[in-house]
Amino acid sequence: MNRQEEFEQAVTKVLELIGEDPQREGLIKTPARVAKALDFLTSGYHQDPKEILSQALFTSSNDEMVLVRDIEFYSMCEHHILPIIGRAHVAYIPDGKVVGLSKIPRIVNVFARRLQIQEQMTEQIADAISETINPKGVAVVLHARHMCMEMRGVEKINSTTVSSALRGLFKSDERTRNEFYNLINTHTPSNF
Repeated sequence: MNRQEEFEQAVTKVLELIGEDPQREGLIKTPARVAKALDFLTSGYHQDPKEILSQALFTSSNDEMVLVRDIEFYSMCEHHILPIIGRAHVAYIPDGKVVGLSKIPRIVNVFARRLQIQEQMTEQIADAISETINPKGVAVVLHARHMCMEMRGVEKINSTTVSSALRGLFKSDERTRNEFYNLINTHTPSNF
């Protein structure tokens, strides 16, 4: 039996255990759909963030903050396999090298597309950038809603969790840290 068939059998069993009929019209293709969806939603396990960043490193004299903010992400909590929906703000201060801007959201996705806890994901993003680019500092802030808190358990609708990871100048220099927080908390028009 191949991986796909094994996965489909497991999903079929779950459907039966919750009291559904896997043979009813709406569910016949559900096991295959779930397998395909989870392959995509966990594709980060098969990607190397350092390799992604290394493919787009460029020499630069820039030594000012580079910030990519409001990066949407979708993940799943490792405790209940329920959605985490959020946005990431990622900044770094170059030290001779900059990275292609599109690589920053890609790194967020690499770690979001794994079973996660938000705190760990924040650290993983910061560490991957810090270790690969070797900047003067890295800052990562994640704002997220956790469906494991909203759909079940305490059922606290619209509660938001914020986590941060600061490295280098963002941790040691209060002015740099404040500039970062001011930039991510400043409202920007959505029409540009």
